Amino acid sequence: EVQLQASGGGLVQAGGSRRLSCVYSGFTLELYAIAWFRQAPGKEREGVSCIKGNDGSTYYAESVKGRFTISSDSAKNTVYLEMNNLKPEDTAVYYCAAVSPIPFREELDAGLYDYWGEGTLVTVSS
Repeated sequence: EVQLQASGGGLVQAGGSRRLSCVYSGFTLELYAIAWFRQAPGKEREGVSCIKGNDGSTYYAESVKGRFTISSDSAKNTVYLEMNNLKPEDTAVYYCAAVSPIPFREELDAGLYDYWGEGTLVTVSS
């Protein structure tokens, strides 16, 4: 059974950093893509970043490029999202999700992802 569990959210001041973790089970990362999405109050779910398990290629939304970094540790069955220089507009519930087979385009399209974990709330204060 595929399962994902996101953690690491919390309250952080603007300009600060936070690392989210997504622990996955029930599959090997080499056959999947894992992505982070977020949803702010009153807004649609937004793709943030994706990592492809077959080759480690990564993708980012324009709004987070240069500030967020996605990485994986297959020994720990964990995908991380390192968030730096956080802004109040980054406040949202963050979710990790997985899909197989690995998509070759639209990697941040939430509709492609079959498996979702519970979200973790990140609040950035100004």
